[in-house]
Amino acid sequence: MNVHSEAEMPVTAAPAHGLDVRSHEILGLVRRAFAEKGFDGASMQDLARAAGMSVGNFYRYFPSKAAIVEAMCDLDLHEMEQDFSAIRTSGDPMTAIRAKMMEHIGGACQDDGQLWAEITAAAMRKPEVGLASRAMEETIIANLITVFAGVTGRTLEEAAQRYRAQGQLLVMLVKAATIRSSQYGGGDADLTALVGRIIDQVLAEISTDKISNDKQEG
Repeated sequence: MNVHSEAEMPVTAAPAHGLDVRSHEILGLVRRAFAEKGFDGASMQDLARAAGMSVGNFYRYFPSKAAIVEAMCDLDLHEMEQDFSAIRTSGDPMTAIRAKMMEHIGGACQDDGQLWAEITAAAMRKPEVGLASRAMEETIIANLITVFAGVTGRTLEEAAQRYRAQGQLLVMLVKAATIRSSQYGGGDADLTALVGRIIDQVLAEISTDKISNDKQEG
C-alpha cells in the first residue's frame, strides 16, 4: 500500500465541493471499506488505513464520517452531471436516460448499490447524512425534469409541476433495484425486466405529453 508522507498532507479538510486531487484519491480508496463495514462499523482508523494514511492526517481531509459521505455524494453528483450533460445533447435523450438507468439496475454498479444501502441506513439516524443524501436525490430529479422539459417543449417550471412525481418514482426504482442487486449478488432477470417496463411506461407517457398536443387539444 502506498503511504503518503506527512509533508504531502494539507492542513485543512477538503471542502465538499471542488475536491482536490488527493481528496478525490482518498475517496476512491475508502469507498470499498465504507461499503463493506458500514457507516457505523467503519472506524476513522479503518478508513485512514484503507487510504494508507495516519489517522491524524486523515482527519485533516475529512473530520468526520459524515463529511466523507457528503464528499462522496458531491463526487457522485459531479459524475452524474456529466452523464446528464451527455444525455441532454444526445439525439434521443429518453433512450439515453433509459440506458443509464438499466445500467445501474442490471447489476453493473453493485459496489455503488452496497455503498448507497449503507448511506440510506445511516441517513435515517444521522441528520447530516440525510441532508446530503436528500440533496443528491433532489439534484438528480431536477436533472431529469430538465431533460423532460426539453423533450416536451415545456418550461422548467411547468415541467417541474407535471413531472416531479415521475422523477421521484424513477429515482426510487433505480436506487432500490441497485441496492437489491448488491445485496443478492446480481439482478433477477424477471424483476429487472419488470422494472424496465415500468421505466418505459413512465418515459413513454412523458414523451407523448408534448406541449404541441396541448395546443391541438385546445
